[in-house]
Amino acid sequence: MAFIIAVAQQKGGAGKSTLAANIAVALAQNGQKVVLLDTDPQQSLQRWHALRPATAAPLGFEAPSGWRLTGAVDRHKRSADFIVLDTPPHADTDARIAVRAADLVLIPVQPSLPDLWAAEGTVALAEAEKTPYRFVLNRLPATGRLRDVVMDELKRRKAPVSPHTLGNRSAFAAAFALGLGVTESAARSPAAEEVRALASSLRPGKAQ
Repeated sequence: MAFIIAVAQQKGGAGKSTLAANIAVALAQNGQKVVLLDTDPQQSLQRWHALRPATAAPLGFEAPSGWRLTGAVDRHKRSADFIVLDTPPHADTDARIAVRAADLVLIPVQPSLPDLWAAEGTVALAEAEKTPYRFVLNRLPATGRLRDVVMDELKRRKAPVSPHTLGNRSAFAAAFALGLGVTESAARSPAAEEVRALASSLRPGKAQ
């Protein structure tokens, strides 16, 4: 039975699609059977997937929406090891369906208070559906006052935060433009190491 991960965040531009793509690729490279579902109307992942070369790690892919999402999950959950869902940037019906189907919700936040505030709707949705969630700090600078402010605020809220962060690295954008994950395009880079560490923590029994 597949372990289902929904990547969700109400604020656009938080790196949601990039995170979903890179997690899916890293898991697939580790020998897992992975299906990536793009439910975001912007269809960034659908365009990304169309660019993937034949030599890339194998990924199942669909771009369902609305009621079709439930059917897509049901079709793949018995044969896949992981299903990764990229969700719309709003707490609408599609996002709710995805969160309800998930075993874990990942909420990417950049080091900014607006990102954190925007995530409150996603947190409320996950809690309403009783789905475990975890913040993933994305585009994180090595140092900086704002980084510390956001991390302190997450601690104050006692929010579940992944210990694995993703830095503010150009390698992510470069890989995405080629239809690749950073673990494919720059396998020995710090960015690839960050993604592999995050993906390895997303296992049944380890992801709570």
